[in-house]
Amino acid sequence: MVRSLLARLFGAFLLVLVLSPVCIGSARADTYTQTRYPIVLVHGLLGFDSLLGVYDYWYGIPSELRAGGAKVYAASVSASNYTEVRGEQLIHDLNTLRALYGYTRFNLIGHSHGGPTARYVASVRPDLVASVTSLGSPHTGSKVADGIATAFPPGSSGRALVAGFVDELSTFIGWLSGNSDPQYALGALASLSSGGAATFNALHPQGMPTSACGQGAASVNGVRYYSLGGTSVLTNVLDASDPLLGAGSLFFGWEANDGLVGRCSSHLGVVLRDDYGWNHLDEVNQMFGLRGLFSSSPASVLRAQANRLKNAGL
Repeated sequence: MVRSLLARLFGAFLLVLVLSPVCIGSARADTYTQTRYPIVLVHGLLGFDSLLGVYDYWYGIPSELRAGGAKVYAASVSASNYTEVRGEQLIHDLNTLRALYGYTRFNLIGHSHGGPTARYVASVRPDLVASVTSLGSPHTGSKVADGIATAFPPGSSGRALVAGFVDELSTFIGWLSGNSDPQYALGALASLSSGGAATFNALHPQGMPTSACGQGAASVNGVRYYSLGGTSVLTNVLDASDPLLGAGSLFFGWEANDGLVGRCSSHLGVVLRDDYGWNHLDEVNQMFGLRGLFSSSPASVLRAQANRLKNAGL
C-alpha cells in the first residue's frame, strides 16, 4: 500500500513537471497584437478621441489592442475639415509622439474620413508611416456627400444654414474632447464628395485601385496599404443611429454600402474584406458596441489586423 502511494505521488510529481511549461506559458503576457510600431487610430467626420475622457470613438477597441501588447494612441484632429488640413494636424500629433517617446514610424488605422487623412500623411511623410489600414473610408467619395452638395448648392441659404450647424456641432465635439483645432464643414463636404476625392487621388494615388472595385498596390514607398469595410445598414433595432444610416443608404440605390460609404469606395491596397455585416458606425464598435447579432466583432477584426502587421514586421 505504501509502495502504491509512493508511485502515485511520483506520478503526480512527473505530471507537474510536464505541465509546468504550459502553465507558465499561459501566464505570460499576451503578445498577439504587439506590433513593432505603435498603432494610431484616426477618427472620421464628426469624430473625436474621447468625449470628456469617458466615451471613446473607438469604443472598446484600444483596450482590446493593448491587451495583446500593442501600443495604441487615438489621434484627435478636426471633426470636420479638408483632408489635407486634418492630415497636417495628424502629422503634428505623430511628430509629438515621436519627440516624446522616440518612435520612428506608426501603423495608422483610419475610419471613414480618417482613411484619406492617414493616406495624406503616408503620401507626404512616408518616413512617419509603416502602414495604413482604412476602415469604411470613402476613397472615391461618398454618394451621401454628393447628394448633400446637390441638395444645397453653393450660394444657397440652405447650404449656409447646414454648414453653420455642422461647424457649431464640430466645435462642440472639439470642446467635449479637448480639441481646439479649426472646424470647416464645407471643407469636409468638398473632400468627401466624388469630385473632391478624385482631385485628392490624383495628387495622392498611393494604394488606390487602378481598376473599378479592384485592389491597389500592397506597398508604396515602404508603406503597406490595407482596407476593410461593411455592407450592412440596419443592423440592430436598439441602435438609434440605424435610421440615419438607413436614410443615407438611399443615395446608393442598389449599390452595396454601409449607410455612408459604398463597397467599392472603401477599397485601398490589399482589400482584406469589404462585406462585413456592419454599418458605418458598427465598424468602430458604435453605438456602445451595438451591432448585428451574428456580425463579427470589430475589436476582434482589428486585433487580427494588428497581428497581421506584427507578422509582417510592422
